[in-house]
Amino acid sequence: MNRYTYEEVIRQIETQRRFGSAAGVEVSADMLSRLSNPQQGIPFIHIAGTNGKGSVSAFLCAIFRAAGLKTGMFTSPHLVDFRERIQVNGEMISKEAAERLGNFLLGQTYGTDPAMFDYCLAMAALYFREQHCDVAVYETGLGGRLDSTNALGVPAVSVITKIGYDHTEILGKTLPEIAAEKAGIIKAGTHLVLESQPKEALSVLLAAAEAADVKSYNLVRPEDITDVQMQGSQQVFSWRDYRNLRMRLLGVHQYENAAAAILAAEEFFEVWNGQAAEDFEDRKIGDKENCVRAGIQNAVWPGRMEILSEQPFFLVDGAHNGSGVRALAKSLRSLYPGEKFHFIMGVMADKDYEMMIEELLPLALDFCAVTVHDNRALQAEKLAECIRAKGVPAVCCGNAKGRFWEERLDPRHKTVAFGSLYFIGEIKNNDL
Repeated sequence: MNRYTYEEVIRQIETQRRFGSAAGVEVSADMLSRLSNPQQGIPFIHIAGTNGKGSVSAFLCAIFRAAGLKTGMFTSPHLVDFRERIQVNGEMISKEAAERLGNFLLGQTYGTDPAMFDYCLAMAALYFREQHCDVAVYETGLGGRLDSTNALGVPAVSVITKIGYDHTEILGKTLPEIAAEKAGIIKAGTHLVLESQPKEALSVLLAAAEAADVKSYNLVRPEDITDVQMQGSQQVFSWRDYRNLRMRLLGVHQYENAAAAILAAEEFFEVWNGQAAEDFEDRKIGDKENCVRAGIQNAVWPGRMEILSEQPFFLVDGAHNGSGVRALAKSLRSLYPGEKFHFIMGVMADKDYEMMIEELLPLALDFCAVTVHDNRALQAEKLAECIRAKGVPAVCCGNAKGRFWEERLDPRHKTVAFGSLYFIGEIKNNDL
């Protein structure tokens, strides 16, 4: 059998493609079964949704770490380093471990052909078991019902974040269709947390919860979020009985993401303490409020409303669909009222980029269009032409090679780069 270096392992995994008609959930179920189901024995939180999955994951992991729980986190995609996808207590999987586990996984025989995401999920499950994690947080890759992560079993808590239009060619062209795919993670025996949703999506989720006979469900209500303000570089808010919570993650959408994480953490602490009372009395979580406060304040999530430079001002955000750009526009209006911005945009061709542009037109001084380094990318010149046709100046910057953005920065006005997470990763990588 070939023995690959770390770089070769990642290259091998990233080039794996799925053949045949088997869905991700079937492929990963087979794969995990042949590996003796390494995920079993570690309670987990399962997160699906169109936007906000990563932020909720980051908040939850920070809360669990504040509670003294060894926490695994599986997310995608990565911004700069493949190892960002698999973390324990905020530390990326080591290159040695990724190389060792990757060689092991690539050397196995499976009943189906695993794709990249299946290998990543299996590596995470094996690593979390090796690291003796107390809890794991898994983010879906695409959808929910057929997603590879849906092979993990019954979660202690399931979270569904904001649902909007994205990947419509796969998930459906209406919100009820998309919601039905996300609702596929709802299983009997789980506790369910839902962010606020459009009425037509919420009805689908609630029907799925009733059909699955979940143990409980909680809905985040935006009206419970109060006392919103900025203090320095942090956002401050109150939610129900939690007064004056502080967080470093920026954006008005993060208030609801934080509230969803708090609800999920509260449900999990009840599950954990119930088990600890039977087995490990000394491991019960005591001061849950302080754990929540510390977690919300300590959470970081790179590439999402992240300020890379204060002077001149440069902010990056992985807003890669209509809902995400709408949240970006709302956040910019809230954080910087009355200001206009230079925008740098790089996006995939299968996105509704015209809607994304229109959301930001009222805030735009001009645009710079960039071609993301991906075969699905929208070409910069086509993007620039589309923007100019809407009456706003736009130039074509080609690609994100090197520190291309430096010449775009203006000490008088703020610059915001947004679009594909791969694009934001390219910017951050060039900024290192």
